[in-house]
Amino acid sequence: MKASPGARSWIAAGVRHELLIRALPALRHDMTGPVSVMRMGLLMLRRQVAAPAIDPVVCEQRVTLIDSQIAELVNAVRSLRDWELAIDDEGITRHALVAQGVGLMRAAFELQGIHLQVDGALQAPIDGAPKWPSSAALRYLFLGALGYLHDTPTDVGTVTVSADGDDALWLRVTAGEADGADAMAGAHRAPRMLAIDAIALQSLADDLGYALAIERDAVRLTLAAA
Repeated sequence: MKASPGARSWIAAGVRHELLIRALPALRHDMTGPVSVMRMGLLMLRRQVAAPAIDPVVCEQRVTLIDSQIAELVNAVRSLRDWELAIDDEGITRHALVAQGVGLMRAAFELQGIHLQVDGALQAPIDGAPKWPSSAALRYLFLGALGYLHDTPTDVGTVTVSADGDDALWLRVTAGEADGADAMAGAHRAPRMLAIDAIALQSLADDLGYALAIERDAVRLTLAAA
């Protein structure tokens, strides 16, 4: 039976949910990090206030530290809105898209002994680089491509991200034995029933309105909507 448009939308929504779950450890770290620093700052401030002689300079330093961590936490919470497809945004550069996606998934890949490598042309921002609209959609697609390359081959050693012209990205697998895999790596890998395969990735691209070229060991992502 051919899937209805509603069913295809549910499939794509399921893929997005799986990608968000995979990115959640990194997002959670961005939120809990400032909280830990604030707790330590409050402890030091409490000790300073309880001391026989209060040093106002030290107290001011602690307050400044706590204030900066609150700002980081607020920014991290606000960033959750960036995952909503309906939110209008100013767009995202290709460099920023790659930096965000790789930053979110590097730890999980490294636990599997899989290296994420970014081509030199994408490692530094370029002044005046175009911003592509629908950053949330592009983020899901980029993470989806990474997830597909992570889940599909069995001999992934390195995933390389490189530019293709001015408006596309290539993500390619270099075969090789994954080295240094952590003993707990399986906890960070999706069960096979939730693995992102070519059908799941294509369903996501179709639902978001983007063109992908999917090969067994590579994915080409066009940044402009189809």
